[in-house]
Amino acid sequence: MKLLAFETATEACSVALWVDGEVHERYGLAPRRHAELALPWADVLLAGAGLDRRDLDAVACGRGPGAFTGVRLAVALTQGIALGLSLPAVGVSTLAALALDAGAAEGEHVLAAIDARMGEVYAAEFVRTADGVEAIGEERLAAPAALELPRPQRLHGVGSGFATAGGVLLSRLDGALVSVDAAALPRASAVARLAARIHEAGGGVDPARLEPAYLRDKVAFTLAERDRIR
Repeated sequence: MKLLAFETATEACSVALWVDGEVHERYGLAPRRHAELALPWADVLLAGAGLDRRDLDAVACGRGPGAFTGVRLAVALTQGIALGLSLPAVGVSTLAALALDAGAAEGEHVLAAIDARMGEVYAAEFVRTADGVEAIGEERLAAPAALELPRPQRLHGVGSGFATAGGVLLSRLDGALVSVDAAALPRASAVARLAARIHEAGGGVDPARLEPAYLRDKVAFTLAERDRIR
C-alpha cells in the first residue's frame, strides 16, 4: 500500500509517504509557509520513491484540532489529491498522531496537549496499543487549570500544551508523569502510520466527507474580552 499524508495543524509542516510499511518524511518548523512547502515536499517524496500520485492508494491528513488555517490546508490538500485520483481519504486526529510518538509502552497512557492559544489547550487521553493508540474519551478544549485530568499509574505527557500558561498541566500532574515532551509537535509520519491501519481496515472515506476537527468556533478575543483578562 502507498499512502501520502499531510500534517500542518501547528507551526510544524510535514509530509510523509508510506510505502508498504516504510515511512519517508519531510519535516520542518515553517510558520506561515505550509501552503508553500507541502505540495513540493510531497512531489519530492514521491519522486524519491520512484512513484507519482497515480500510484497512491489513499491520501491522509491530520484533521485537527489545531490552528484553523493549518487544519483547513491539510484537509483541502487531501481532498484535492484524493478527488482528482478517485482515492479514499483518511482523517487522523492530530492529538492521536502526537500521542503515537510519545514513547509510551503498550498499555501505558498518554495525555496529548496542543497549545490552542487564547489561554487554552486542545487535549485528549490515549492508551498505547500494540499497533497504535486508542482514544479514551473525547478531544477537549479547555484552560489548563480547568482541564479534567486522567490519573493512571503511568502517564506520558506530550505536546506544546504542557508549556502553556506557565506549565500549569505539569504542576497539576506532578508525580503522575513518567515522561514529558513539551516541545513535541505532531508529524505526518505518525499520521501516515495511523492512517495506513485505518485504510487497511476499510476506514477510508469519500474525500467530500472528510471533515476538519476545530473544537473552537472563534479564533480571537474581542476587545472587551481582552480588557477583561488584563
